[in-house]
Amino acid sequence: MRFFPLLAAAILAGLMYLAIFERPSLMAFFGSDAEEAEETATPDQAASAVPESTQLVRVVVKTLTAQQIDSAVVLRGQTSAARQVDVRAETSAVVVSEPLRKGASITQGQEMCRLDEGTRQAALAQAQAQLSEAQSRVPESESRVLEAQARLDEALINQNASSRLNADGFASTTRLASADAAVAAAQASVSTAQSGLRAAKSGIEAAQAAVAGAQTELGRLVIKAPFSGLLESDTAELGTLLQPGALCGTIIQLDPVKLVGYLPETEVNRVTIGAQAGARLAAGGNEVRGKVTFISRSADPQTRTFLTEIEVPNPDLAIRDGQTAEILIASAGADAHLVPQSALTLNAEGTIGLRTVDATNTVQFQAVKIVRDTVDGIWVTGLPAQADVIVVGQEYVIEGVQVAPTPWEATQ
Repeated sequence: MRFFPLLAAAILAGLMYLAIFERPSLMAFFGSDAEEAEETATPDQAASAVPESTQLVRVVVKTLTAQQIDSAVVLRGQTSAARQVDVRAETSAVVVSEPLRKGASITQGQEMCRLDEGTRQAALAQAQAQLSEAQSRVPESESRVLEAQARLDEALINQNASSRLNADGFASTTRLASADAAVAAAQASVSTAQSGLRAAKSGIEAAQAAVAGAQTELGRLVIKAPFSGLLESDTAELGTLLQPGALCGTIIQLDPVKLVGYLPETEVNRVTIGAQAGARLAAGGNEVRGKVTFISRSADPQTRTFLTEIEVPNPDLAIRDGQTAEILIASAGADAHLVPQSALTLNAEGTIGLRTVDATNTVQFQAVKIVRDTVDGIWVTGLPAQADVIVVGQEYVIEGVQVAPTPWEATQ
């Protein structure tokens, strides 16, 4: 019963002896000298026996030529109403008009809130009466001035006559002194009359100011819309007491509407006033077009970006205030290459770019700048006019190594 296990052990021992100690003879017996020689050859001998082209990394290369494209500056922003104002009261009174409800259309000059006039009409009548009284005093004051001026002229004539008579010895010195005193009194009378006339005119101005104030106060009782738009809030409720500064209602104007975004300082010089712009709204994906109307001259101190506004027509009021938008602003064209997105890579410094091959099939790294993303690929700048770009295998080679390029067309 133990014969077969012993036989199997002996056969296994013999095979192991031949495989370990008699391996060269055994390989020669089976005709494997060439294979053994290949296996036992040194690495340098093996490398010299293999053709050089089989040692290079194979990559797929696509030859790209630059094309002129319209570049655009892309930024994110939001829609904003062209105008929005809180209409407030300028005087204190009770609201006596029915309120307008939010969402209603309103035109410029339309009444929003009417306030109780109270005694303001009586105050206007009183101011007008005072004005009439002041105006009636002016003719009387003017006549007094004329009368005083006539007396002064008469006194001057008497003084002149007395002076000549006294010089010829026909009038006494006392008479001349009396004539001088009469002139002085007449001059004082003229000054008094002129003061009375000025006071009368000042009274007219004060009365006119009182009338204007009363009329202005009455005008403040009717609060009107400063421009056409939509009500964003109900107007003040009937019976509400409004104090100066209290809110009557909020108006918003959405036609035209503004697109507001912030340009980075690296892109601000590429955009000009009047440039064409478009935007895709986040809500619904609607696309709108307009023109750049404003670029800030000062940067935001926190973000170092520049406020930019674009005016867009909105006749149907479909665009709302505060919607998120992706904005594209047209700028000068540029020479760019259309490359597959998968061809982009990073170098050791983290710079985005493409790996290319030169005339000697040596790998080069070219830093690029993305201009536009499309469904067919990515438009980039920074490459020569014609470049052989590695589109397959770029992650397995580094700059300076030699590769075995295969044209893109040969793989299709």
